[in-house]
Amino acid sequence: MVKPTILIADDDSSLRRVLEYQLKEAGFEVLSAEDGKKALEIFGQNRVHAIVTDLDMPELPGIELLKAAKLKAPDIPVIVITAYGSIDSAVDAMKAGAYHYLSKPINREVLLHTLEQAIRFSGLLSENRNLRQAVSAQFTFEGIIGSSQGMRRVIEQAAHLARVDSTVLITGESGTGKEVLARAIHYNSPRSSKPFVTINCGAIPDTLLESELFGYRKGAFTGATANKEGKFEAADGGSVFLDEIGELPLQLQVKVLRVVQENEIDVVGSSRARHVDVRIIAATNRDLRQMMAEGSFRQDLYYRLNVAPLHLPPLRERRQDIPLLAHLFVERTCKRFRRDPVRIGREILKKLESYSWPGNVRELENVIERLIIFAQGDTARIEDLPDEILEPQFAVGKAVIHIPPEGISLTDLDREVILTALERNQWNQTRAADFLRITRNVLVYRMQKYRLGPYEDAPQEDAPSAPDEDI
Repeated sequence: MVKPTILIADDDSSLRRVLEYQLKEAGFEVLSAEDGKKALEIFGQNRVHAIVTDLDMPELPGIELLKAAKLKAPDIPVIVITAYGSIDSAVDAMKAGAYHYLSKPINREVLLHTLEQAIRFSGLLSENRNLRQAVSAQFTFEGIIGSSQGMRRVIEQAAHLARVDSTVLITGESGTGKEVLARAIHYNSPRSSKPFVTINCGAIPDTLLESELFGYRKGAFTGATANKEGKFEAADGGSVFLDEIGELPLQLQVKVLRVVQENEIDVVGSSRARHVDVRIIAATNRDLRQMMAEGSFRQDLYYRLNVAPLHLPPLRERRQDIPLLAHLFVERTCKRFRRDPVRIGREILKKLESYSWPGNVRELENVIERLIIFAQGDTARIEDLPDEILEPQFAVGKAVIHIPPEGISLTDLDREVILTALERNQWNQTRAADFLRITRNVLVYRMQKYRLGPYEDAPQEDAPSAPDEDI
């Protein structure tokens, strides 16, 4: 094991020799200098784990040595030695970044304990920085797979948004990768060294959501025996990812609006608002405009969140990305399971490309994991695909229809398509007809035939004849 190296800087030769002896006896490697200028030269030429320096030295004072060392190595712990009663100098040193200060005469046990703590703390700082760098490297925009035009456009827009500090709203179906995109925006932004805190608005019970978001103070309610930091406080300086923002209860939407507008939170049990510096990235798979019309989502909050909208297309609209994603998930899964690489044959890829993927990228990743688990050699087997992917399908444009082995009712399919078109267009018949690329007369005929909407209670024998056109 490498012994930690301590640099001693002190113009008192007697004290310097005593410190050298004590530290070497305790198992440290020791370098020493009689002034700050010489110490800075030694520091630049050697790997040093901590510095012990007097403040009052010729050539370069200890406070200047401290500042210069911190510029070169921000995590280096510096312990300053002060004369008895020089509290002002010690305070200045702490403000400049000193880890601790010791007054003369130096107590051996206190010095050794302080050094051990300082080196351990420095190691934690370096480890934390390395972990952040590793996370940042993982969530690069280059790491988001997508060669389709829709995904390339989203990635370009997200990369631009990472450089500014505006609020972002990410929309898209469940499983399209909204959180991955949010993390990439954060870790490529000026806030990347600060926390990225995720809040799933649909996963936390309504009764706990307010205290989870904003925290509470001791005594705020029965059981609040200590202060609790909320998610927004924990993210101070960084980003908050409000996942499934559409699930946020109305009474809390106004409080989130205050965070977006004023950068202030109301801590439960506190009489004063607290300022927080956070960037809001929200995401939803719901239609917030429809929710506004229904009165379940605040209009003012929507427009505050929708400053920079990003829409992630579903996987069925970016089929050319499926082979790229499949090979990426194969590589990741094999590495996670510590097994040799598994090949995905062309026959399997064709099945994957023809499937509609209602669960999007998340579902594809799960299917690939299943193939890897059941693979008996170095090639995945097509029979290990789920039944819904193996079933015959055909595509009409971007729509993929599954045909089960027992067959399908064309009448039921026709009715379902008409009903879906009406629901998507809020039962506006003109828009629904345009949506289906048919005339309004044909749509009304189908609605009457299948007793949909205003024709729900009409007797079956009252169904009209088909219009004089090909339907």
